[in-house]
Amino acid sequence: MTTVFLAGVFGKMGRQVAAMMAGEQDLTIVGGLAPEAKEQAAFPFFTSLADINVQADVWVDFTLPQAARANAEYALSHGMNAVIGTSGLSQADQEALGAIAQGNEQSLLIVPNFAISAVLMMQFAAKAAKYFPDAEVVEAHHSDKLDAPSGTAKATAKLISEARTKKPVAPHQDAPARGEWLDDVPVHALRLPGYVAQEEVVFGAAGESLSIKQVSFDRSSFMAGVALAARQVKTLPVGLTVGLDALL
Repeated sequence: MTTVFLAGVFGKMGRQVAAMMAGEQDLTIVGGLAPEAKEQAAFPFFTSLADINVQADVWVDFTLPQAARANAEYALSHGMNAVIGTSGLSQADQEALGAIAQGNEQSLLIVPNFAISAVLMMQFAAKAAKYFPDAEVVEAHHSDKLDAPSGTAKATAKLISEARTKKPVAPHQDAPARGEWLDDVPVHALRLPGYVAQEEVVFGAAGESLSIKQVSFDRSSFMAGVALAARQVKTLPVGLTVGLDALL
C-alpha cells in the first residue's frame, strides 16, 4: 500500500486524481492541502503547511508554481518522496529542490506531462531529430493555463536539441512570429478554450516533412501516469528526476 498526500485537492487535476485513487486498491490518500477550500473530502485536508499532522509515503502536487516549491520543500524535509505535476517551476527551483531531496535522502520526480502518449511523442521526436534537425514545436492548452510555453514543450525542445547530430537552419530568430527559441527550437504556444493539452512537432528536410502529434482530449489521459509516478517514485535514485520516461 502506498499512502499519498495530495496538494491541490479541489483543483481540476486534484479532483480527478482523488477520484482515480479512490478506485485503486494500492493507493490511499491520507491527507490533502487546499488553502482556500470550503468543501468536504473523504480524507482530512489542511489549509496550511503548518497545520499538517499526517504522514504519507509520497506527496503529489497539483497546485500553482508559487506554492509548489514551498510544498515540495515541506514534503522532502518531512520524510516524503515527492511527485510534482505543477508546471512553471524555474530551472533554479528544480535544482534547489533536487538538492533538498538529496540532502534528505528522498526522491523527487518532476513531471512535465503525465500522459503516456506525450512521453512517447517526446521519445519519437528525439529519435527523429537525429535525422531531421530542423524542427518547430506547436503546443495548445486550455485558456486558463498560466505558463507558456508548457513544461512539455520545453522538455521536447531540449530533447530535440540534445539528439541533433548537426545544426539546424534557423533563419529570422529575431521575428516575433517565429515563436520563442528554446535550445535552437522555435516553440509556439496557443491558449484557447476547448483544449486540454496538445503538442505537435513538425520536422522539415529537403523534399519532405514529418509531423508527430499528441492530443489529450480529457484529463483522464493523465491518470495512468499519475498512478505510475505515485507507486514508483520510491524506486528512483535519491535527488531530482525529471520526466515520466524514467519509469517507463
